[in-house]
Amino acid sequence: MLRAVLVIAISALPFAAQAQSYRCTGKDGKKYYGQSVPPQCAGQPIEQLNAQGMVMKKIDAQATADERAKKEAEEADRKKREAVSKEEGRRGRALLATYTSEKDIEDARARALAGNREQVAESEAKIAALKKRRASPAEKNTSSIDLDLKAQEGLLAVKKKEADAINARYDEDRKRFVELTKKGK
Repeated sequence: MLRAVLVIAISALPFAAQAQSYRCTGKDGKKYYGQSVPPQCAGQPIEQLNAQGMVMKKIDAQATADERAKKEAEEADRKKREAVSKEEGRRGRALLATYTSEKDIEDARARALAGNREQVAESEAKIAALKKRRASPAEKNTSSIDLDLKAQEGLLAVKKKEADAINARYDEDRKRFVELTKKGK
């Protein structure tokens, strides 16, 4: 008999872990519980409980729906600001762990731009070669060359935008590094 009760109790645990309930003190002073808000809780403060009976959320009964929505929006906004602040702190620590000086940032920028410059030079050389081939009187397949030329010009434009993005990223890193190191002094 005891074994059967334990088996039933253990098999119900996954469902209980997901369950949540509500609790309030009614106007008559008694405590009321339910899987949904008990009718006796109308106009009373309500507590939302997790499966372990811990209060997850308090709902102010005196507040109107608009006030509750505003309060929830403010809480969501506060949590968002906390998350942003936490992320900025993490990024700042990572930046300080990566670079020890502004020179380190400039060296990293130079390394990042070096590969980009090589690709830009390769594209420019291919464009020049294609233009030379197209201008040749012996060349009959200019439509194929025009397609290749257009593709290389597109690639060149992408690489130039990448260089701008690399510079912007390292400018931002340098600015942030200066701010963080000045705070530490």
